[in-house]
This record gives sequence, structure tokens and C-alpha cells, in this order.
Amino acid sequence: MPDLTKTSTTDEKAAAQDEVVAGAAVSATPAPGKPRSLGADAWRDLRRNPLFMISAVLIVVLAMVALVPGLFTSTDPTSGDLANDFLKPPELGHFFQADWFGFDRQGRSIYSRVVYGTRNSILVGVGVTVLVTLFGGLCGMLAGYFGGFWDSLLSRLTDVFFGIPFLLGAMVVLNAFTNRTVWVVMGALAFLGWTQIARVMRGAVITTKHADYVVAARALGAGTKRILFRHILPNALAPVIVVATISLGTYIVAESTLSYLGLGLADDAISWGGDISKATQDIRNNPHTLFFPAGMLSITVLAFIMMGDAVREALDPKLR
Repeated sequence: MPDLTKTSTTDEKAAAQDEVVAGAAVSATPAPGKPRSLGADAWRDLRRNPLFMISAVLIVVLAMVALVPGLFTSTDPTSGDLANDFLKPPELGHFFQADWFGFDRQGRSIYSRVVYGTRNSILVGVGVTVLVTLFGGLCGMLAGYFGGFWDSLLSRLTDVFFGIPFLLGAMVVLNAFTNRTVWVVMGALAFLGWTQIARVMRGAVITTKHADYVVAARALGAGTKRILFRHILPNALAPVIVVATISLGTYIVAESTLSYLGLGLADDAISWGGDISKATQDIRNNPHTLFFPAGMLSITVLAFIMMGDAVREALDPKLR
């Protein structure tokens, strides 16, 4: 008669071994990769985009020129020597020297003025972008989330500012100041330029606040502050970043245009727009006095526009 106790013990050992083998096989199987976030996917796409790499290199160089202009020239941009012949063509072989781009009518180095003019242009562009993003983003977020009276009030306010031509309004505002410093120009442009960011943020918040995760957070008792800044803002920020990046170049152009018209930075400030204005009288006989500041302005604006296009393609799922 077979020993049933021994047979059952053997079966239990075999079953235990099968479980160990199965467990080892499961542990040996690689776990599925953790899903990447929108930011990680965007960064991966940006690194593969040559447009982004070219614009990033240009912006880094421009930032270095703006922060440490002394690394690129040792010539005082405000010091003029009438002995310098402004009719002389640029000495293209004299890299990073005072006469590399030639001289203006006052005998000042055009290359030095182009280098030092980068600081004011970049400062105005970045400063205005930060101000309009903070103020306009906050207004749009509150209007889109709360709706009702606040949405109507802020929407009508943005409509009023949209009815004011941007450059004309900036000219009127800046004409009231006698000492137009960088901060005054930044404030005037930000005062008139926040409406676009506000509308973009409002639309993104209205779309996001009805998402399931926001409804779930509200059902679990999350407060308004937590919902706004923890759940809605991170998911509504992508279109705002795109618009802000592209608008930065627009604000640089606006500052240069106002300086060209004599309503931007003060005359003693170094500005590409001011130098372009002074060079227009010599455009026939000495086009180099106009070419270099205008070329630097165009390269700067192009770099930020390319950056904005690359960021838009990376953050917009429809364009992938």
C-alpha cells in the first residue's frame, strides 16, 4: 500500500519549487519602463531638434556678451576720438579689435557699442517677459478658474488694453518721462503687453480645471491654493511658455523701435535702436555703420523666435 503521507510531501515540495522558479522568472523579466512626463518628452525632442540647438547656442553667447561685455572688448563704447576715420571700411581681419566694425561719426567703436548694446536689449526683453508672464499669468489663472464676475471683469479689462496699439501706447507712456531708464522702458512695455499672456493662461486654465484629476483633488478636499498651484498651473503652463519665449524677441524689437524714434532709452544709454537711428544719415556712403547694429538685432530676435518655435513643437502634442 503506497505511503500517502510521503506522496503528499513530495507533491508539496514540487509545488514549492515551481513557485520559486516562477518567482525567479517573474523577477528576471524586466519591469516596464516608467512613463516619462511631458517635460521629459519635451526635453528629449528639443535635444534632437537642430533648430533648438542652434538657437540655444546663440542665446548662450548673447547672454555671455550681455553679462560680461569686457570679455569681448576692452574699448570704452562712449569714448570717441575724432581722429578715427569713420569713412574707413571695417577691418575684418582685426578680430575683436576696436576697428573691427569701423567707427561712427563721433569716432566711437561700432564693435564696442554693439557689444555693450546687447546688455540693454537683453535686459529689457527678459525683464518685460518676466513681468508680463507673472502678472498676466496670474490674472488669466484667476479669471479662468473662478469665472463669473472675476472672469467678466478681467476679460473686459484685457479688451480695453487690446484696443490700445502697443507701440503707440508705449510712445504715449514714455513721452511722459524725462529720464527714460531701462526700468522705465520695461515698466511701460509690461504695462501694455500682459494681455496676451493673460488670455492664453485663461484658456488653458478653463480647459484644465475640468480634468478628472482636478475633480478628484477637489472631491478629496484639496484647497483652492493647492488645486491652482499643484494641479492646474503645471498643466496649463506649456502654452504660456511658448508665447513668452516668442514674445521676448518682440519686446527687444519694441525697445529698439522706440529708441530709434527717440522715445526709448535716454540718449546717453547704449542701444541698438539709437545707433541705427544715428546711422541712417550715413546709409548711402557708410552702410557699415547701420549694418552691424541692425544685423545684431536681427540675429538676437531670430534666435528667440527659433527657440519659441522649437519649444512650441516640443510641447504641443498635435505637432509631434
